[in-house]
Amino acid sequence: MKSRAGDWLRQAEEELAWAQDAFSAKRWASVCFTSQQVAEKCLKAIAIARGALQIMSHSIREIAQELGIDGDLDEKARILDQYYITTRYPDAFPTGAPFEYFVEKQAREALEFACAFVGRARSEVDVGA
Repeated sequence: MKSRAGDWLRQAEEELAWAQDAFSAKRWASVCFTSQQVAEKCLKAIAIARGALQIMSHSIREIAQELGIDGDLDEKARILDQYYITTRYPDAFPTGAPFEYFVEKQAREALEFACAFVGRARSEVDVGA
């Protein structure tokens, strides 16, 4: 059976472009959430390339730990994981809609972090695989 690692990485790259479009539109919460998704898909691509059959977690930090990825990417994972729920669900904050809580600085950082995960995945995953 053909590895799907390349499919996961290509989808992450497509979603990175989506996050960049959202940044241009000043949709900060969307950028933060999509950046988390990019990182998650990159780590799943790496896991599949290394032979994993199934990865159930949506936590970037948990997946990174399982893969033995630490250091700078671990810190980025901790921050991006905070955007998985809070960027989308109104009950994540006491009042207001989630998009009202996120700012450009967070979105810029989240995009930077997503790019770091894409770079790591590109170093380990054959997109043709």
